[in-house]
Amino acid sequence: MKKFASQSDLEDKKISFEEVGKNLFAFTAEGDPNSGVIIGDESVLVIDAQATPKLARQVIEKIRTVTDKPISHVVLSHYHAVRVLGASAYNAKDIIMSDKTRSMVVERGQEDWDSEFDRFPRLFRGHEEISGLTWPTITFQRQMTLFLGKRKVDLHFLGRAHTAGDIVIHVPDSNTLFTGDIVEYKSACYCGDAHLKDWPNTLKKIAKFNPEAIVPGRGDALTTGNKIQESLVLTREFVKSTYESVAKIAHSGGDLKEAMQACREFCDKKFAKYAIYEHCLPFNVSRAFDEAKGIDNPRIWTAERDKEMWNLLQ
Repeated sequence: MKKFASQSDLEDKKISFEEVGKNLFAFTAEGDPNSGVIIGDESVLVIDAQATPKLARQVIEKIRTVTDKPISHVVLSHYHAVRVLGASAYNAKDIIMSDKTRSMVVERGQEDWDSEFDRFPRLFRGHEEISGLTWPTITFQRQMTLFLGKRKVDLHFLGRAHTAGDIVIHVPDSNTLFTGDIVEYKSACYCGDAHLKDWPNTLKKIAKFNPEAIVPGRGDALTTGNKIQESLVLTREFVKSTYESVAKIAHSGGDLKEAMQACREFCDKKFAKYAIYEHCLPFNVSRAFDEAKGIDNPRIWTAERDKEMWNLLQ
């Protein structure tokens, strides 16, 4: 039986650590999950923790090249295991996520961990150190402001997109946005838990910030107007292309295999070279098919459901 594409993705990625604004950094690794770093007057805030404490220590190692200030906050853009399970390594006083994201940890956090661990082994190196699910010390509903000394950091829930609970982090003094997986740059969007019809509207709200820099969920940090605009356009195009090609089949009575074929015919020529495209594709088609059929709350992915879906599509 053919394996998930991600199970064969075992090569280390080149890590970059780039300053995107004054004392603002992007930790990126060629399409692997990005982390963000905000250095305040007395402490550091990290955005998205990585999948394991071992991988989180790679972020900490980079932070220590630019500051010795303690890490006081970890902000999690959403609930996915590859973003959150390394949080314990930072020894932060506070772990922050949206109310909805916390509810998703309750509802499906363990299932997501089991599912992602099974299909993306490279991102879970050092998994033995994970002590359990990551729980927040602080949550918020729509908007929250933190102060790192005098430095203001705003957290916003702008609407459903990659998940029902995604947030963006805005640093007003440099008009920089850390978007989590709502925005990607030349990396496939994972849509397995998405709200695809809502996602483009959430992107419009991000565009209204007119940011000077964006750190996306995956792909390079974006520090020019052209690149920022390109990332928003490409993300919107990826989401709409996926949904519309699949919905056409779902609405005409076709099955999941037909939807996969239609999505490939429409999307491969535009997106096949993107990072994790093959990994995301079956999950994206499955969720788009469900949403087109009126299933608003994404069905929970389990390791067993992953395999059932994969076998169905072979």
